Amino acid sequence: MNDRNDAVQAGGATDSPTDAAEGPEELRRRIETTREQLGVTVEELAAKVDVRARAKARSAELKGKAAEAGHVVQGKAAQAGHVVQGKAVEAGRVVQERMPQPVRDAATAVVQAGLRYRKPVLIAGGAVVAAWLLRRRRTGRR
Repeated sequence: MNDRNDAVQAGGATDSPTDAAEGPEELRRRIETTREQLGVTVEELAAKVDVRARAKARSAELKGKAAEAGHVVQGKAAQAGHVVQGKAVEAGRVVQERMPQPVRDAATAVVQAGLRYRKPVLIAGGAVVAAWLLRRRRTGRR
């Protein structure tokens, strides 16, 4: 236990009989410093106790991280899309180069006819799909 004559630590200062010799201005300064430290401590404790504010801050932090991750994923997906598109173009070019000229001419003619006569091509395509579906249903395949 502390005796009254022992020096006691309080806010970094010692309370001893020699402190009285410092004068009232020094005591006022120490009191003001202690008040400021106490104010900071109370604010820190209030912030720790305020669960709602801490939850909101954590939520905002996590939203920021999620948005950042979303941007990263979006960038990677766009990059992958460009890679796939480039490979598809290259594969199409290779196929076109290796395709015999008569087949190329026939394919071009079919595409041009389809573009000129869209409605009949769509009707014929629909009929082919419908016939295929009916045939599958009759044979029991799904």
